[in-house]
Amino acid sequence: MNTFSLPIISALLLSFTAPFSHADEAEENWIPLFNGKDLSGWTPKIRYEAYGEDSRNTFRVEDGILKVSYENYEEFGESFGHLFFETPYSNYRMRLEYRFTGDQVKGGPGWAFRNSGVMIHGQDPATMVLDQDFPVSIEVQLLGGDGEAERTNANLCTPGTHVFMDDELVKKHCIKSNSKTFHGDDWVTVEIEVQGHGIIRHIAEGDVVLEYTKSVLDAEDPNAAKIVEKAGGNIELSGGTISLQSESHPVEFRKVEILPLD
Repeated sequence: MNTFSLPIISALLLSFTAPFSHADEAEENWIPLFNGKDLSGWTPKIRYEAYGEDSRNTFRVEDGILKVSYENYEEFGESFGHLFFETPYSNYRMRLEYRFTGDQVKGGPGWAFRNSGVMIHGQDPATMVLDQDFPVSIEVQLLGGDGEAERTNANLCTPGTHVFMDDELVKKHCIKSNSKTFHGDDWVTVEIEVQGHGIIRHIAEGDVVLEYTKSVLDAEDPNAAKIVEKAGGNIELSGGTISLQSESHPVEFRKVEILPLD
């Protein structure tokens, strides 16, 4: 009977226990959502401004970087913003490289220090009311450390939504991941694996740090309730818009790309 050496057995075990399996990087057809030149394909929705308006040039492109800037703000004034990509997606992997820079704008809430996010399974921004702060969506929360305290990254927040974990409905608004803390201004890579109404994984610097399933609308949330009514009572979320946040702390994105999955 043939026997396997320990290195071969170890390799086989790793192939079965890896969090996900994909083709080699060279064979993957990643599509850039940000072209490095301008905001083509992206449209802002800033609180208190109409869809498509950004009077203070919050979202801009400089030196090949997509920046969230507050240099034209005297005070934040709870003007939460989101930059929406034109195409909704359902099954995909998304990868972005970002970093926090500078100081938080005056009037920004304490919890928004080095805080941004990627919204997935989001509502159509054209349906957001003028003073709506966040789109109904699933947020992959991006957090930076203060140089001292521990602060997990790639967390989950759920404006107008809920998710299931271990087959149980979770109504807690924000759920921490098990990631390490990312201090300083270094670039951080976060990836999101989305399988429609199924599994969603948050991946920070190559490590799966959070996983959940079955995202649904919260029918008790006023903004989500309108979507539920329009959908004939269906609360399941299997896809939607993608957007990047502006929450009062400057942040930069140098790569935003997507890999559609079957």
